[in-house]
Amino acid sequence: MPSRVAAVIVLAAGEGTRMKSATPKVLHRLGGRTMLGHVLAAAEELAPEHLLVVVGHGREQVTAALTGKARAVVQETQDGTGHAVRVALDSLEHLEGTVLVVPGDAPLLTAATLRQLVDAHVSSEAATTLLTARVQDPTGYGRIVRDATGVAAVVEHKDADEQTRQIDEVATSVYAFAAGPLREALGRLRTDNAQGELYLTDVVGMHRTAGLGVGAQVAVDPDEVRGVNDRVQLAQLARILRDRIVEQHQRDGVAFLDPHTAWVDADVVLEPDVTIAQNTQLHGETVVRRGAVVGPDTTLTDCEVGAGAAVLKSHATGARIGEQASVGPFTYLRPGTVLGPRSKAGAYVEVKNSDVGEDTKLPHLAYVGDATIGARSNIGAGTIVVNYDGRAKHRTTVGDDVRVGSNNSLVAPVTLEDGAYTAAGSAITEDVPAGALAVAREKQRNIEGWVARKRPAAGEKKS
Repeated sequence: MPSRVAAVIVLAAGEGTRMKSATPKVLHRLGGRTMLGHVLAAAEELAPEHLLVVVGHGREQVTAALTGKARAVVQETQDGTGHAVRVALDSLEHLEGTVLVVPGDAPLLTAATLRQLVDAHVSSEAATTLLTARVQDPTGYGRIVRDATGVAAVVEHKDADEQTRQIDEVATSVYAFAAGPLREALGRLRTDNAQGELYLTDVVGMHRTAGLGVGAQVAVDPDEVRGVNDRVQLAQLARILRDRIVEQHQRDGVAFLDPHTAWVDADVVLEPDVTIAQNTQLHGETVVRRGAVVGPDTTLTDCEVGAGAAVLKSHATGARIGEQASVGPFTYLRPGTVLGPRSKAGAYVEVKNSDVGEDTKLPHLAYVGDATIGARSNIGAGTIVVNYDGRAKHRTTVGDDVRVGSNNSLVAPVTLEDGAYTAAGSAITEDVPAGALAVAREKQRNIEGWVARKRPAAGEKKS
């Protein structure tokens, strides 16, 4: 069955000078995606036959950010929204059906609202259907001018007189068009306006003059259609998006102890009965399984947290934390870390590119890098895996049921076989056989009378 949407055209060619950034405006991020990424995600849910992104300023960066079926179309000169849509349509021959036009800087727009717009457009058989919103402050937006029969015109703010500027219903730069009438009207656009540009909004007037149907669908949530012109607005929309994401997770069975201090990216997966404590940030493609507790004061990026695990006051990137494992406080898990079920990476522990077996404990004050540690082993406080010789990284292997004493240095490459023990304070530079005790330290000797001879003041009693 063909898609009800022939094409979605995303307008992403603008420079966004008010952002004051070398990064193209549509590539600024919130909720774990670029603004453009949020728009494309919503558009893709409609399964359009074509998904075109009109690029201009920073075209190489914007094009490189496209995913899925999105395809870039270059607008060599930014001559207005009408020109941008014309450029996109020129790349699609013999297109028929509904064409949806959306801005690339409206990251709160949802697929549900776009579907409502398409439904209204198709059912009314209109040539143009606008998505509109009623807002408290319409400054900068094109105003919707209505008469007894419907939408009469869209007047840009800079071209509006004072009476028109009092209208609170505004155009959102989101449109549904019938492809044929749209193409014909775009060919007749003129630049006789304040900006000297080809306005897409003028298509509305053309269709109205030609006696074609022009309809409007008012967005239920006006926040959805808010755009971004500067970093203040970007931060405002980020907070709205944060609240939306957190609320949805709450409705799906996740407990947030302080929702206003939790930041969760759009692609994060949280299963029911997860608890998120205060000041927690979950980024990227992080997944937290049922019954786990994360936070407070924790940041996870692209991590997986197993069912029933606990992560407290820690930072992790690219780590897999097993079921009922315990992490923190003040723990740093770097990419490639895999903690087995019921394992522990305790206070002030750093782990990198290492596999830690089930029921194995790294209780505190340890660095483990490029290592494989078996099940039920214990790594003593102050232990360091010495994995770098100044030129290359080397791997350490620790077997099952191994006890590594406190303040050990395991100098890679080295293997501690199953059941081995090492004495506290040892520098292990050779393999340790199964069941053996390795002692790698100088034998202690006591020098009697040394303090009295060398530090006589230290031996005096203080009055």
